[in-house]
Amino acid sequence: MTVRTSGPVQLGAFPAAPASLASLPLPLPDDVDSALALAPQLTSVAESLGAGGTRSVWELLATLAAHDLGVARTIEPHLDAAAILFQAGCRAPAGTWGVFAAEGSAPLRAVVTSRGWVIDGVKPWCSLAGRLEHALVTAHTEHGERRLFAVDLTHSGIETSRAEWPSRGLAEIPSIPIVFHRVPVQPVGEPGWYLTRPGFWWGGIGVAACWYGGAVGLARTILSEISPRRDPHALAHLGAIDTLVHACRLALGDAAERIDGGVENDGRLLARRVRGLVARSCEEIIVRAGHAAGPGPLTGNAHYSKQMSDLQVYIRQHHAERDDASHGTILADGQDQPW
Repeated sequence: MTVRTSGPVQLGAFPAAPASLASLPLPLPDDVDSALALAPQLTSVAESLGAGGTRSVWELLATLAAHDLGVARTIEPHLDAAAILFQAGCRAPAGTWGVFAAEGSAPLRAVVTSRGWVIDGVKPWCSLAGRLEHALVTAHTEHGERRLFAVDLTHSGIETSRAEWPSRGLAEIPSIPIVFHRVPVQPVGEPGWYLTRPGFWWGGIGVAACWYGGAVGLARTILSEISPRRDPHALAHLGAIDTLVHACRLALGDAAERIDGGVENDGRLLARRVRGLVARSCEEIIVRAGHAAGPGPLTGNAHYSKQMSDLQVYIRQHHAERDDASHGTILADGQDQPW
């Protein structure tokens, strides 16, 4: 049997790679520099999110993630920013983009001056802050409203923190604070629009597509590791991994169809269901992969070791019981029987 360790990751039928993946160059990027060079070439792909191309966008992200999660983690926020700007009625200017929406203990402040909007303060968890050209940043206005702004990251008023990034997973994607010193910005959408638009939840599922792709990549490596030997315990783990991967694929494919079909007017519940399923499946796949393959690949296969470490860090964008509690609250407050 030929074990495929790379190649397209599809959410639909498998016989041939869909046209949506034709925009990916071969070989796929292997580092952040090449991923940043590719990202602007994929900007237009994001415009089809929610408009008939959701499956295509997620297949592209999953394919990149199965190849290398660091590459996917570089390109996913760029596509998210492009989709957000398109939903706001404009297109992303040329260059590389990120989305910095995490909140710290002291919120980033946005104020109107005689020359327009400026932001001031510290923004935490800014991935690749020193290497991107633009970002969409959330900040709080003087009225306490949370609003989205576009910022030029080359502005002299931006100070990139020298904080350490000691992570072994996604080591090439430092997510560190940025200090803004009255940096001019452009508002994107009305106050509150960023969080209330349906696309917010679509973007959250797009991140889960990356987790799924990472799980597929790990599953491919496990298949290649254990195929030559017929250890029954390893084969049991392989079967369980396949079941988990299949469930995630079905959930993502169904979500894409519902979004593009206009079935989902409120994506909150759909996003929590899909993200929860994929995150929990990834956690189990990580454990089963370790049991199936043993210590050998972890200590002797750099690619596999990176896959394991990267996936563990990436899925922590799912906030475990906190997100489960939010999920349960939506169900408890709903008027309809959910099952």
